[in-house]
Amino acid sequence: MFESFTIRDAEVNDLPIIVDIYNSTIPGRMVTADLEPVSVESRMQWFNEHSPSFRPLWVVETNGEICAWVSFQSFYGRPAYNATAEVSIYIHHDFRGKKLGKFLIQKAIDHCPKVGIKTLLGFIFGHNEPSLKLFTSFGFEKWAHLPNVAELDGVERDLLILGKRVY
Repeated sequence: MFESFTIRDAEVNDLPIIVDIYNSTIPGRMVTADLEPVSVESRMQWFNEHSPSFRPLWVVETNGEICAWVSFQSFYGRPAYNATAEVSIYIHHDFRGKKLGKFLIQKAIDHCPKVGIKTLLGFIFGHNEPSLKLFTSFGFEKWAHLPNVAELDGVERDLLILGKRVY
């Protein structure tokens, strides 16, 4: 099944679909702390913080259409943390629940040595059981629990930081 997927570095003209996929997760209140849709313009700086050789941003295509994206984000923004990155995976709703997340986590882990990442982190809401299950199935462990740090529609939510040494 996954032979039909292509992973490539994102280009600026991919940003509208990246934003669309991201925005599609906001109403579910499971994945992101954004409460309202973001604009392409507001994500331009974030896009520019990525580079294929240091903090990749990938798009995943099937049949010429982008169906998911993966980003590696710097942790804490200080040079001593350059070997640590946060990974984020966002999948178009039509492709969720089909094991694409497992495929992409493995691709991300496998890529880490190529870009000098030794520690990979996932920032996941405590109520996001599917993502917690995905990450823990790859050996990520709970390294931090921040209780009630987010408020989504009047409900306080925990944030868990899951970590894994990848090499």
